Amino acid sequence: MTIERTLSIVKPDAVSKNQIGEIIHRFERAGLKVVAAKMLRLSKERAEAFYDIHKNRPFFNDLVNFMLTGPVLVQVLEGDNAIAKNREIMGATNPKDAAPGTIRADLAESIEANAVHGSDSPENAKVEINFFFTPAEIYSRA
Repeated sequence: MTIERTLSIVKPDAVSKNQIGEIIHRFERAGLKVVAAKMLRLSKERAEAFYDIHKNRPFFNDLVNFMLTGPVLVQVLEGDNAIAKNREIMGATNPKDAAPGTIRADLAESIEANAVHGSDSPENAKVEINFFFTPAEIYSRA
């Protein structure tokens, strides 16, 4: 058993459709625990800094602009193999490719408005968590 932490973002489209509770419920039902959470509205500079890894990709500006359309809920999820489990629960980035029953298959509108973000590796999880949270804001619930 490998207890990990991963960053999860409920994106503006899901927040505006009042899907926060449904999304958190899916994570908790799968055994992940929310150990930190906050709602915020990203500035352009902050969104660009967060998605800097994609700055040379053709979708970068559209992604940044989408993340500015409304508030987001950022959270840290903790649990056994949390990174892989979170990604499985989210489903493929493109909702059309996502398995039935995943968040993106059930709740997302498009590849751009795809409801959630999740860290893709232990290294990125650590960087992404530190981007939004200080250690004092994270409460393990073992």
